[in-house]
Amino acid sequence: MKVAKRTFDAVIVGAGGAGLRAALQLSEAGMKTAVLTKVFPTRSHTVAAQGGVAASLGNSTEDNWHWHMYDTVKGSDWLGDQDAIEFMVKKANEVVVELEHYGMPFDRTDNGKIYQRPFGGHSQNYGQTPVSRSCAAADRTGHAMLHALYQRNVRANTQFFVEWMAMDLIRNADGDVLGVTAMEMETGEVSIFHAKATIFATGGAGRIYYSSTNAFINTGDGVGMAARAGIPLEDMEFWQFHPTGVAGAGVLITEGVRGEGGILRNASGERFMERYAPNLKDLASRDVVSRAMTTEINEGRGCGSAKDHVLLDITHLSPETINKRLPGIREISIQFAGVDPIKALIPVVPTCHYQMGGIPTNYKGQVVVPKDGNSNVPIVGFYAAGECACASVHGANRLGTNSLLDLLVFGKAAGETVVSDFQSGQLKLQPLPEDAADVSLARIARLETQTGGEDVHEVRLEMQRVMQKHAGVFRFADVMKEGVTKIMEVAERAKRTQIKDKSKVWNTARTEALELDNLIEVAKATMVSAEARKESRGAHVRDDAIDCAETPNGRDDVNWLKHTLWYSQGNRLDYKPVNLQPMSADVEPIALAKRTY
Repeated sequence: MKVAKRTFDAVIVGAGGAGLRAALQLSEAGMKTAVLTKVFPTRSHTVAAQGGVAASLGNSTEDNWHWHMYDTVKGSDWLGDQDAIEFMVKKANEVVVELEHYGMPFDRTDNGKIYQRPFGGHSQNYGQTPVSRSCAAADRTGHAMLHALYQRNVRANTQFFVEWMAMDLIRNADGDVLGVTAMEMETGEVSIFHAKATIFATGGAGRIYYSSTNAFINTGDGVGMAARAGIPLEDMEFWQFHPTGVAGAGVLITEGVRGEGGILRNASGERFMERYAPNLKDLASRDVVSRAMTTEINEGRGCGSAKDHVLLDITHLSPETINKRLPGIREISIQFAGVDPIKALIPVVPTCHYQMGGIPTNYKGQVVVPKDGNSNVPIVGFYAAGECACASVHGANRLGTNSLLDLLVFGKAAGETVVSDFQSGQLKLQPLPEDAADVSLARIARLETQTGGEDVHEVRLEMQRVMQKHAGVFRFADVMKEGVTKIMEVAERAKRTQIKDKSKVWNTARTEALELDNLIEVAKATMVSAEARKESRGAHVRDDAIDCAETPNGRDDVNWLKHTLWYSQGNRLDYKPVNLQPMSADVEPIALAKRTY
């Protein structure tokens, strides 16, 4: 089969916030840039981000980047790399003001400055009191961000390939990345996108779980492609369960609701977070709130006939405030919960939300791998940003609104690095291997010609049920061990999938089958990494973790203060140290401490 080839200076996979911010950097520098996306750019999952983007502007309350850095390191349960975290929080004000200048319609204070609201885990004076740090456009911040960035890219002549799915990385014998193969989803035709630089900005993979706030497009495509190409995945055991998904629907209710004064209540109407986090209460870090809610439900204080959720109360807020600051949340609550939050309480439950791990990168956006005793050697021509990447600024638990900051800062950083490497002549268009498209063509051929194989939907559903049961909010040693066995069985079934209903081949069935190949890589990485980490840290909480005197609740800094690296080839694990040193010599490291709120 003859495969068409398209050549660019750079190809970006994914058109969410990170992909659009990176593309803008490249296109405005005069680079010929292609962006591949499964959906129209303004429908990328960044559109679902509600609460805001973190920046220590200090427009509403006193703030500075030192406090933001402390909150982020503490929120990460000290698994975040402090050089990357310093870089991110110091760049925050710059990227938010840039976005404002691109036309982002932020809410405003009475004096015309960008409005900021409190958010979970963000504080003044190193954890003492809540701070207003989240820059918001009502509760539709991601929607506004995508439109601002997309319009700017149109002006910069970025070339978009809409409804195209990247399939596999192309690497040469030296391991350099030369581009990707991709499939036009409508026709099924495969093409090679040959480039000097390849940037992955494919988002997360929350669809490995049965209950998720993630869109159906969030299938870990970049992470799966990287794993199949021999690149390790970092810290995949850490998945954030957002405290407030609509019970029974999984649709996100932003933390901004609690930032505006929302209160979580159990069946007796008690504001129970006062018992778990006496200082920050309902604005404690997400993993803390999710576990508190799960504990209330498990101990019989849940609400409803099944006692399987708790309630989020904003009835004490004025209708004017709700309609001004949380109009989308009111609409979601009415449509998905059947509740008008002006008059009644919203049923909520912790739901899979965010992938803290991903493709290992440094703060420049370069993909880095272990080599010759160095754990951070850049792969020539390969970069990543956003949720698919692991810089690592979120560590074991991400703070709310740091996700939009992550994609802005590291999308721009990856773009800047590519431009610098391009202009210095370090990036060159290398010759393609003769078999560049063979793997992708073979994958499609297997799906469409195999008989007697597995049904894609059934295998995917079984994977989601295994992950939901064996790697949830609370994790148990025997359950996770069983989960490893079960997910490997599902992975074997995934190798035998076929497209059974040929009438759907033109668009949906083929795409869903290829997405499953990516999801199963993420599921294996998550389950194997989680079973191996014998401690509790951030979002990863084991019932059998032994308390240490210095760090109670099962965190073990002596043996487990390290990043996990999972390799698909051989299903093996390796580890690398956490960087506890900030980037600047004059910045004090955030010392290890107990994590309480």
